[in-house]
Amino acid sequence: MKDNRKPREVLSLTSQSSIILAAKVFGFVLSFFLPVLIVRFMPQDEVGVYRQVFLVIGSAVSILPLGMGMSAYYFLSREPELRNPTVFNIFLFLFILGGLLFAGLNLYPDVLNVIFRHEEIGKLAPLIATVIWLWLVGSFFEVVILANREVWLASFAIVGIQLSKAISMLLAVLIAPSAEGFLYAAIIQSSLQFVFLLLYLLNRFPEFYSSFDPSFFRTHVAYALPLGLAGILWVIQTDLHNYFVGYRFTAAEFAIYAYGCFQLPLINLMIESVTAVMIPRISELQLQNDKRAIIELSGRSMQKLSLVFLPLYAFLVVTAETFIVTLFSREYKESVPIFLINLTLIPFAIWINDPIVRAYPELGRFLLNLRIGLIVVMTTVLYFGIERFGLTEMILVVVAVALAEKAILTFAVLRKLEPNRSDLALLKRPLLTVFASAIAAGATFAIHRPFANSAQAKLLGFLTSGLPDISVSFADTLSNAIVFLASAAIFLPVYATAIIKLGLVNLPSIDRRGLLRERFGRFWPF
Repeated sequence: MKDNRKPREVLSLTSQSSIILAAKVFGFVLSFFLPVLIVRFMPQDEVGVYRQVFLVIGSAVSILPLGMGMSAYYFLSREPELRNPTVFNIFLFLFILGGLLFAGLNLYPDVLNVIFRHEEIGKLAPLIATVIWLWLVGSFFEVVILANREVWLASFAIVGIQLSKAISMLLAVLIAPSAEGFLYAAIIQSSLQFVFLLLYLLNRFPEFYSSFDPSFFRTHVAYALPLGLAGILWVIQTDLHNYFVGYRFTAAEFAIYAYGCFQLPLINLMIESVTAVMIPRISELQLQNDKRAIIELSGRSMQKLSLVFLPLYAFLVVTAETFIVTLFSREYKESVPIFLINLTLIPFAIWINDPIVRAYPELGRFLLNLRIGLIVVMTTVLYFGIERFGLTEMILVVVAVALAEKAILTFAVLRKLEPNRSDLALLKRPLLTVFASAIAAGATFAIHRPFANSAQAKLLGFLTSGLPDISVSFADTLSNAIVFLASAAIFLPVYATAIIKLGLVNLPSIDRRGLLRERFGRFWPF
């Protein structure tokens, strides 16, 4: 079969990641204020129902692909003659599985009432099933463009997807702030995404729908299922605690827990962007049996991610309460202890195992067995502790299991790659970043701890007295936001100075620095 891939410019890993990250950050900016608005337009128990509805949708959309969607990264880069059968297998697989779940939820909607012990969510089962079906198939849109290495087109697609999601959800907040309203908005958005997926496939993979190959389909499924099952176990591992909390606690308490487990979108965006471009590259290196290059590539990604993740973790530990109250209002102050525990995962996210595991099938099988064991442990602990555990104990169990998996899997990956002593040098920059982050956090803590509460109280009094029409709730949010930004204004210059002094970033040349001073010195005297 003719290779119908279009020639495209080869970009470095950093360039590709930066383009994808820029697109996703744009989408993040558009959607960031959605949870901020939701908690202010809806009562806490209704927020809990909304979070439970989209928990079910998110779990289903993550589990049902069974690894088939992500397999496009593997086959489109390694099997040029099987490009059309690859995309058709994935499309057909997702469409059929989504249809089966749609039928199941419509026939047995009460299953959701059993899980969450209230009837509100069961009434929404038909809408939930529709969103899952459309999102499940439509989610392949972004994946197939990235797997086809059309980085610029992927960036536009990501922006378009995020823009449509943000607009539809924001309209739901303003017009129909309820779980049902959000479901209708999701149906409209996912229908558009589904249409654009079909148009892309028809354009880039002509007549893909007539290229079914039963033999290759079996090979395709055999490759995807171990990783897919590992992915299912990962979703279970990360989502299971939410279902225990939803069963054990009220919808309002579930809302507190959900926002305590708030995942910083920037972290996930950066990991997804780096992973998306590392998977095909590491797959090629594995085919060449170049383990040294895989280690060096992974080490460089770790060094770059550490420059963002480690200071972010240090800063949020110092300002956690201010951060939560600013975003979600004072009603969610009880989420702070949960949030602090959940933050523990951020420093360990700088090392990404997923692209390496996908390149080595034996590591995929190991990961499958590892997650089975960890899920058994976690389920047992949560089952026997559900009546005694509070919300903080629930999240402690989750974080402990996640860290255990990270440690064990990283050990297995390193054994496969066979690093030597010289590779310890790759840790130097992350360790120096830890030091720089600690210095900046210490300086911020020294000022934030004694003065934050008093400064916030004075700002609140000033706003409510100076602007009599302003609501107390909004004034409280605004005063906390000012304190948070002031803390950032302390942290960032100290951190920037530290990483420059430690040689973690390269300053511009002397001539460029002089030009910068000439142009911007009036506004930035430092």
